[in-house]
Amino acid sequence: MTADTAQSLARLAAERVDHRFKGLPPDADGLTVAELAGQRRNLFTGGFATPVLALSAERLEHNLKLMETYAARHGLAFAPHGKTSMAPQLFQRQIEHGAWGITLAVPHQVRVARAFGTRRVFLANELVDAAALRWIAAELDADPDFELVCYVDSVRGVELMDAALRDATRPVDVVVEFAAGEGARTGVRTEAECAAVADAVAGTRTLRLVGVAGYEGEVPKADSERVTAWLRRLVALAADFDKAGRFSGLDEIVVSAGGSAWFDAVAEVFAEIPELSRPVLKLLRSGAYVSHDDGHYRKLTPFNRVPEEGALEPAFRLWTQVVSRPSAEQAFVNAGKRDAAYDLGLPFAQVIRRDGAERPATGVSVTALSDQHAWLATTPEADLEVGDWVGLGLSHPCTSFDKWQLIPVAEADGTVVDYVRTFF
Repeated sequence: MTADTAQSLARLAAERVDHRFKGLPPDADGLTVAELAGQRRNLFTGGFATPVLALSAERLEHNLKLMETYAARHGLAFAPHGKTSMAPQLFQRQIEHGAWGITLAVPHQVRVARAFGTRRVFLANELVDAAALRWIAAELDADPDFELVCYVDSVRGVELMDAALRDATRPVDVVVEFAAGEGARTGVRTEAECAAVADAVAGTRTLRLVGVAGYEGEVPKADSERVTAWLRRLVALAADFDKAGRFSGLDEIVVSAGGSAWFDAVAEVFAEIPELSRPVLKLLRSGAYVSHDDGHYRKLTPFNRVPEEGALEPAFRLWTQVVSRPSAEQAFVNAGKRDAAYDLGLPFAQVIRRDGAERPATGVSVTALSDQHAWLATTPEADLEVGDWVGLGLSHPCTSFDKWQLIPVAEADGTVVDYVRTFF
């Protein structure tokens, strides 16, 4: 950990707890985050107010270690996507677990990472905003240890970047983004167009071409065969660029892909990358693993296909309280769209707590969300009363993190050992 990072994280620990942070104990107002963490309060008996989102300390650590091991086993550099959590404390833990750097998506996220001393950023997006480019150029000029790579996918984009960077001292490193197919998201659609964009980069002094990249999760009708075929095209593009001398003068060539659904295919195809004129940085960017989930990514994770490599564990649980039981078939808890992710599926009723005892939420399911309520359907075997705590599993980490500014990290017995600050 650099001195700058340590100082920035120390400032987070010195922040005062108050009304800005949902779910924290009202009697903790005025304490610093460090003081509250030092009290090691219990999530269930220590004054926390529902709803409250918690991260499992043990599962978080398990996931960090698992992806560190996976990347090392497959010879991959790892730049996990920071947009998932936007939590500098987790960025630092990811780096301590072997990450090359952090992937981000927009300039604001880069500003957050830089405020906490992140030295390597892969910006997996096009960047043509002049004000943001000038700020990045100033960061690069001021800090020789700062490394940033970003996408380009058009000649026009290259021209706009070049115009904004005319006063920069260091060139901005770029990779040509190769689209995952017709109708996919951003990226150059054909290999010939990729060459034209690369030529445009070569015609500037403000940009330096360092590789190729893309996102296999956008492959239309994605399956193993289609994803693998596209990844092989990406690798062939890098080899063609290298053969044409486009990477002369580099220390290494960047080839990057990898979301959270197909990183096994990325590992397989990147293992096939032929020897090029320079060493290849095989950069994986999966981000949802850090908390995983109980829905979307639980179904999609590549570890389902390669169980011998391990398994991620869902680390989030949203604790809510039954506030209304209007009929034998219906109940309402006090968390809704403002608290729970719902873009990739509704939450899952998992456990019920009453008088310190916890049991499965048998016969209880979430059927809808209002702004501040979850609608529960209950069958005859459901044992549910007003005042019970209901633990909900969530689907989609990205839109779970972004609803909470300060998230307790709790051990299995409920002891809260840390608090994760997010910046969205």
